[in-house]
Amino acid sequence: MKRLPIGILGSGKGSNCRAILERIRSGDLAAEARVVISDVFDAPILDIAREFSIPNAYLAPGQFRTRLTPAAEGQLVEMLREAGVQLVVLAGFMRVLHAPMLQAFPQRIINIHPSLLPRFPGLEAWKQALAAGESVTGCTVHFIDEKIDHGQIIARQEVAILPNDTPETLHARIQIAERELYPAAIAKFCEKYPASNV
Repeated sequence: MKRLPIGILGSGKGSNCRAILERIRSGDLAAEARVVISDVFDAPILDIAREFSIPNAYLAPGQFRTRLTPAAEGQLVEMLREAGVQLVVLAGFMRVLHAPMLQAFPQRIINIHPSLLPRFPGLEAWKQALAAGESVTGCTVHFIDEKIDHGQIIARQEVAILPNDTPETLHARIQIAERELYPAAIAKFCEKYPASNV
């Protein structure tokens, strides 16, 4: 069976990256991680890539705080294309992607967000859910489009908010759900869109 070539982008610890790579290694996920790229030079996600012997690279993001410069985003497209990537997986990538990436990989860039979208987009969504007095939140896998945390929803998983929850305890449980939901959603994508010869 052909494995779908994926590229993983992340800015931080890489817990979802690790969960995905573990599922690939165990044979539960019909994907092949071709490259892991981070916009943070010393991000732990790059150490995880090395641990799993996955090619990895640092991408200098440029001067903007929440997005890549056009030149950097163009470079990112080239890096992913050179690796033969057919699905781009965002795993804690803290920059908004724009036209170069969206045009190069239409409906081929996915993200996981720690809320039940469209509720609570943006940063620290678990804190938003707590502050709103919600009884349930969760996580959502979705396609990326030009808006933040907005694209077509692929899968969601609920997480109950307990009476004694703090932001830390709630976030920890959401992360456990993410590590189950994200590999499962990628597996469904692999079934629906098998690897091409492009």
